[in-house]
Amino acid sequence: MEAVEGAGLAMQRTKEEGEEMMGKNEMKVMVALDESGESFYALKWALDNLFGITGAVTPGTSDRGAGTVTLVHVQQPFQHFVFPAGPGGAAFYATSSVEQSIRKAQEENSAALLSRALQICKDKNVKAETLVLTGDPKDMICQAAEQVHMDLLVVGSRGLGKIKRALLGSVSDYCAHHVQCPIIIVKPPPKQHHTKQ
Repeated sequence: MEAVEGAGLAMQRTKEEGEEMMGKNEMKVMVALDESGESFYALKWALDNLFGITGAVTPGTSDRGAGTVTLVHVQQPFQHFVFPAGPGGAAFYATSSVEQSIRKAQEENSAALLSRALQICKDKNVKAETLVLTGDPKDMICQAAEQVHMDLLVVGSRGLGKIKRALLGSVSDYCAHHVQCPIIIVKPPPKQHHTKQ
């Protein structure tokens, strides 16, 4: 028997079981990304720890049994906000040109973010695909993981304090309680405190 450790969990399986699993099934991992450094840390952690175990695609080998990572980014939906304007507080809605500008900026932001993530995957020789959704990140990540039948969801943790987490909610906390597949929440390394000399 060989022991495989990952994310603090140990799994035992025979060599034959491991080869059979890797030979027939492709591990499907979803990594939720946003602009935060914590989400990119979670991606790098997943590539280093999960795909090293399951057999990432390496140059000169076939991709049989390799895993696939799905990079998911959720954009906030555009709201037709009412803005007070003028001395009487007259209201107006965002014009279609403002709406188009905001949507274009969101698309460019998503494209840049996912391009960066795809390059990280390419550098690690891991197959990757992208998914851009619009809505509440908490709900959309859980729904996507279920609809695409993910084997594992990986999310970063921003390390919000108790008060901020209670007021703002935590995507990782919500996903941990609502997603149907196993989840790994990756905490960033402790910040180094530098003293001035």
